[in-house]
Amino acid sequence: QVQLVESGGGLVQPGGSLRLSCVASGSIASINLMGWYRQAPGKQRELVATDTSGGSKNYADSVKGRFTISRDSAENTVYLLMNSLKPEDTAVYYCNAGVVSSFSKRYLDLWGRGTLVTVSA
Repeated sequence: QVQLVESGGGLVQPGGSLRLSCVASGSIASINLMGWYRQAPGKQRELVATDTSGGSKNYADSVKGRFTISRDSAENTVYLLMNSLKPEDTAVYYCNAGVVSSFSKRYLDLWGRGTLVTVSA
């Protein structure tokens, strides 16, 4: 079984910073892509940032220049450093990964259960 677990969410004031972490565990042969999405109440889930195994990174226009995605391949972990946070960043943040299971040899599109980020004074 393969799973993703997010951590690092919480309450932060506008202009503050927060770092999210996502750890992939289980029978993993390889990880092609890891990234972050977010979803606010009443809104669709949207892409925040992605980081491929080849080092290609993409950001949503709304977070570009403020958020930074990075990966620790040895620990199967991806991070999202969020700076200059705004109230509109408030959402549940979900980790996403495309992996190959070492047990089944199948490609899996995995999602974590989410971590809540609230930006408010």
